[in-house]
Amino acid sequence: MESAERLRIKELAEEDRPREKMMLKGVSSLSNAELLAILIGSGNNEETAVQLSQRILNTVSNNLNALGKFGLKDLLLFKGIGEAKAITIMAATELGRRRRTTDPVQRDTILSSQQAFEIFQPILCDLPYEELWMALTNRAGKVIEKVKISQGGTGETTADLRLILKAAINSLCAGILLCHNHPSGNLRPSSQDDSLTFRLEEAAALLSIKLLDHIILCDNSYYSYADEGRLK
Repeated sequence: MESAERLRIKELAEEDRPREKMMLKGVSSLSNAELLAILIGSGNNEETAVQLSQRILNTVSNNLNALGKFGLKDLLLFKGIGEAKAITIMAATELGRRRRTTDPVQRDTILSSQQAFEIFQPILCDLPYEELWMALTNRAGKVIEKVKISQGGTGETTADLRLILKAAINSLCAGILLCHNHPSGNLRPSSQDDSLTFRLEEAAALLSIKLLDHIILCDNSYYSYADEGRLK
């Protein structure tokens, strides 16, 4: 009777279901048992996945390092853990182990026009046509993402402000830096360049995002709207 009355995960309150709880409150809100329950997916005839996970963790005093030392045979001793679930647990703990030995990703930093030029020059300098790119940065100037916006002909390229702003919003960036090349070798901004720059600056400001600069580059030289004092 007790097992028949036992609640399955799908029957629990939404805030008590690990997957739903993670979506509502974020992954950091989950306990170790709830995270493990997501990995194994289901329990056995007497326990939910969360209860089974709690029991497994209790045998190692909730110590994840100790859990990581469990081999296939150790995990198979728990009712409800078959080979597939055991392998999933072992793979997850191995990923955690490898993460500890991996260096953090070093992001590019843009705090000046020269740094922006050095990032985009290898991408754009040898192209026979124009490409427009942008770098999205956080408040510390670290590059979150580099995005190619458009590709044009030998004389110009076009840009849709909506696509630029959509990418900026999705990245939760604090700053936008535009960069495009002039295959002609002429660094002088065109009227289209000016229009794009000032319209984007105005539109981004409404979203509390700053247009940091617009760089036009040719081979080993560049033009910076910010350095020329043309941005607010």
